[in-house]
Amino acid sequence: MLVAAAVCPCPPLLVPEVATGAAPELDPARAACADALGVLAAARPDRLVVIGPAEQGGHYRQGTRGSFRGFGVDLDVRLGPGDAPGPELPASLAVAAWLLERTGWADVPVEGVAVDADLPAVQCAELGAETGDGNDRIALLVMGDGSASRTLKAPGYLDDRAAPFDAEAARALGTADLSALAALDTGLARELQASGRGPWQVLAAAAEGAGLDGTLLYDEAPYGVGYLVAAWS
Repeated sequence: MLVAAAVCPCPPLLVPEVATGAAPELDPARAACADALGVLAAARPDRLVVIGPAEQGGHYRQGTRGSFRGFGVDLDVRLGPGDAPGPELPASLAVAAWLLERTGWADVPVEGVAVDADLPAVQCAELGAETGDGNDRIALLVMGDGSASRTLKAPGYLDDRAAPFDAEAARALGTADLSALAALDTGLARELQASGRGPWQVLAAAAEGAGLDGTLLYDEAPYGVGYLVAAWS
């Protein structure tokens, strides 16, 4: 059963080595992520599942490696201890691995789940129900960004629908409103380049019946992209 969840954005810019001179701009977001991970640790889970968006879905074992070489930085990360063979972590899970290493995450089993960016809401719900099933005390670290269309210089340019979309997502994440997360518009999220839509809907399904309360820890749009941090416990 799900006992806690942390929601964090997944831009590689969270990693100071990637952001270089712009690194201080995201210090408040990093601090909020650390606070959210503290909520996970306090819940004393038996297992941690990291969920993040990717071009292709898949499962990643503990010890899977990732890197930020694609962003011009010679920095490697690993999803928990060990050395698992297989493909590298997608960017969102690599950022999660960096956050876990940075905060000295507790020594509990960890695994990664990549969610296809276009995965329909129904299948996100199925994945979430499967993830939250069982008797283990499970914690989720859910990675994903809001819209990328909040300003003229944003990756997706300015879209008047972006701010309302992010506001509703922030409200739902901050109040653990499962129905509202499940109802997020898949097509609109795709148009706004909101990568968090799928992982948030996985979270909503995994949390059914868990009775968790939510707290919004960060809600800003640096670089025109909505970054949200929340903790559920």
